[in-house]
Amino acid sequence: MSGAAEHAPAAGTTSVRRSRDVPLLVERARAGDPRAVARLITLVENGDALLPEIAGALAPYAGQAQVVGLTGSPGVGKSTTTNELVRALRAHGHRVGVLAVDPSSPFTGGAILGDRVRMQDHATDPGVYIRSMSSRGHLGGLAAATPQAVRVLEGAGCDVVLVETVGVGQAEVEVASLADTTLVLLAPGMGDAIQAVKAGILEIADVFVVNKADRDGVDATVRDIQGMIALGERGPGQWRPQVVRSIAARGEGIDDIAAAIDKHRGWLVEHGELRRRQEARAAAEIEAIALGILRARIGSLRDGTELATLATKVAEGATDPYTAADDLLAQLAR
Repeated sequence: MSGAAEHAPAAGTTSVRRSRDVPLLVERARAGDPRAVARLITLVENGDALLPEIAGALAPYAGQAQVVGLTGSPGVGKSTTTNELVRALRAHGHRVGVLAVDPSSPFTGGAILGDRVRMQDHATDPGVYIRSMSSRGHLGGLAAATPQAVRVLEGAGCDVVLVETVGVGQAEVEVASLADTTLVLLAPGMGDAIQAVKAGILEIADVFVVNKADRDGVDATVRDIQGMIALGERGPGQWRPQVVRSIAARGEGIDDIAAAIDKHRGWLVEHGELRRRQEARAAAEIEAIALGILRARIGSLRDGTELATLATKVAEGATDPYTAADDLLAQLAR
């Protein structure tokens, strides 16, 4: 199912690449056709009118894949770690999907989409599908289409979906609402003990990966993270984040990362947390879709007179913006 297998021609290639036949595309994706998977994700990314039909066709396969998020600052080795994790997962016979999100230019809207270039080791593996996605200006470290793209990969039969965020700062924590297990990658020399206790990205980790562990200062980094974990309040049976060292460029520590992911998966299942996270993820998806529909409807009001009339009343002091907003929502409901 390798995304890089798209260079190999096959029967029905042209029809799949341009197809708008959702049942056919889902059927071909389930059979491992990378072109069908690519077509479905493209339709999802573009917000195509077929999106509701695609979501309906994929609904029976929801929740069947383990979703693992990888996040961290630029340069900590997310792509290299992802590449090595794919290798480890394939060694255990898992079908793996990778969604690597790259930042888009605020000026041109373009993106390099270079993460896939770093994962060429798996280019010819039919059990791996790798897709680079542009954030398209979406904040939080992911692309707006990432949740639906995860559903496509679940429908394509992936056992594990790895979601690699853009290089993020302390506030980009959206991946935690999408993933079953969130890995936060750090590297020695990225900050002192004060950085380790700041709120934000470090609070979402289920597993900390201190990569580039051959550098000076790795012991201090591990000690700072463990100290931060010790400060957290946890009740009996609550998950305590694991801290793992790795040198991903040499493939060292990857088995330890995989073991930590498996341990967290076991805890999620044992404590019913996996279902809770899946339901929270579904709630966030529903809310995002509903808000998107409302924004579209509000945008359509700009072509009419309702919004302009309310704006005039607010500007003249005849009403307040909260009352006007209530009136606008009432009109939308009608």
